Amino acid sequence: MSESVLKEKLKLLPDCPGVYLMLDKEGTIIYVGKARVLKNRVRQYFHSSEKPVKVQAMVEQIADFSYIVAPTEVDALALENNLIKKYKPKYNILLKDDKTYPYIKVHTREKFPHLSITRRVKKDGKYFGPFMGGISCKDILDVAAKIYNVRLCNTSVTEKPKKPCLNYHLGRCLAPCAHLCGEEEYAVRVEKAISFLSGNYEEAEKLLREKMALFAENEEFELAMEYRDRIGMLKKLQLKRITSMPRDVDADVWAVASNGLYAVLSVLVTRKGIMQGSRSFSLEEGAGERGESFLSFLIQYYTTHEFPHEIITDETFDEALFRDYAQKKTGRKTEIVHPKLGIKRELLNMAVGNAGEFLEKSVSAIEHKNDMTKNACARLQTLLGLKRYPKRMECYDISDISGVDKVGSMVVFTDGEADKYAYRRFRIKTVEGADDFASLKEVLLRRLKKLGTEEEERFPKPQLIVIDGGKGQLHAVKQIFDELGIGDIDLISLAKQEEEIFTLGRAESVRLSRRDYALQTVQRIRDEAHRFAITYFRSLHSKRNLSSLLDGIGGVGKQKKRALMEKFGTIDKIMHATAEELQTAEGIGPALAERIRTYFENL
Repeated sequence: MSESVLKEKLKLLPDCPGVYLMLDKEGTIIYVGKARVLKNRVRQYFHSSEKPVKVQAMVEQIADFSYIVAPTEVDALALENNLIKKYKPKYNILLKDDKTYPYIKVHTREKFPHLSITRRVKKDGKYFGPFMGGISCKDILDVAAKIYNVRLCNTSVTEKPKKPCLNYHLGRCLAPCAHLCGEEEYAVRVEKAISFLSGNYEEAEKLLREKMALFAENEEFELAMEYRDRIGMLKKLQLKRITSMPRDVDADVWAVASNGLYAVLSVLVTRKGIMQGSRSFSLEEGAGERGESFLSFLIQYYTTHEFPHEIITDETFDEALFRDYAQKKTGRKTEIVHPKLGIKRELLNMAVGNAGEFLEKSVSAIEHKNDMTKNACARLQTLLGLKRYPKRMECYDISDISGVDKVGSMVVFTDGEADKYAYRRFRIKTVEGADDFASLKEVLLRRLKKLGTEEEERFPKPQLIVIDGGKGQLHAVKQIFDELGIGDIDLISLAKQEEEIFTLGRAESVRLSRRDYALQTVQRIRDEAHRFAITYFRSLHSKRNLSSLLDGIGGVGKQKKRALMEKFGTIDKIMHATAEELQTAEGIGPALAERIRTYFENL
């Protein structure tokens, strides 16, 4: 887009909240931002004023922009978060590790509540956690069952009594499902279990010690040691209590450390006055202002984590907007606290120290990761003469045994990193027998026909497709591209034996050092496609019964199946038998024995 057209477009920006998307000359979204007033915010990027290095680098790549109007700034913030997760723009701060932590849930809506472990917090019970390492949720549930006899199963309690299970006989459950416990008595046990989960460990420790002493007295030393270990676990939990913090405080303590190129965000998580754990995130600085980037990161983080009652931090950001967003999501307030003294300040100092230390250790790791991902992609573009930077790479593989249970896989790397949410699996529908190229053709046709349709939103066009094979496979796939009229996607193949890369524009292969990150990136996506296909194949194959498993082996009919089963007894023994052992079954000769052995080795 010419500069004059861009200026005219800037004049048309509306005077309202919304989200703007910056695009480069390839039409790739490189930055997503939200604005209280779109007109004012977007125009700032094109003023001649001095800008931070990262922002200036982004502005130099902007060829166009688009925007989406939102009813309120809170709606714009939510939309910005969704678009960042969807497009993963180059200049946004991205939370790539969205690992969640387990909670213990008390199903209080049930007449006889049970306890379970979950990673999703809803408004349908009482939740305790998150448990961020060091202490196992299963161990805590084990104590609750042993001491308070609350049930850990979700068996429905009906008018017709059920037979008591093993947990009842082991003294771990009162068996309300068998009508051996009344609602009132059970409710008392649940309340005590809730008090224990809330951090009141004294009664539980006393009861554990009494049981340990009883088992020791009866010389049941293994059980006594088991209870001793549980007491040790409670001691660890007690050490996590912050004695000077009120027990009703649920707070996340956030600190940021940055060197201008890379940043680390550290969080300390406290619940009910107990330190649950800490976590640090290392990432590249984005093109947004520090306050904008911090707010964006918080929104990404709390998409998969529980909002606390308080956020303790020194960072300056749009607190009112964050509070409005949190209230809309949870129905309650989240306060922002900037402590100067006291225990909260001490916790914040701890988070600041964690962030600084993690940044110091992480810089070389981040740089190495960039070499393995983004820099490797850029190097691929240069070395192979690709039309565009391969932001989205796709690779395909076929898996079957003798034409049985044919499946295909599509794996996706974004900026050189596996994008597992974008992976797809295919069951081959039109190919008879073992014909890997025909199967690959079916998969590619099914995938590429989505381009230019409404489904392209879910399956974006890749910049590069990688094929496992040599020059023959490459040109065979090129025929599919020609058939569909696709000329703007780069295509390469990787021959496994010498790890040569073949391209359409060169007669000779490209040979790279085995230590070259560019080659290693192509190898990773090729190997990942193979792994994903094999995993899917085995999943389908394991669902087949014995008869269909053996039907997949040419030459094994009803009589030979019966002979194998009479000789070995189980499919597992057949699968692990040697060729010589297989020949001891009636009617199984050397060639067929070798075929059976090879078949099961490849499963």
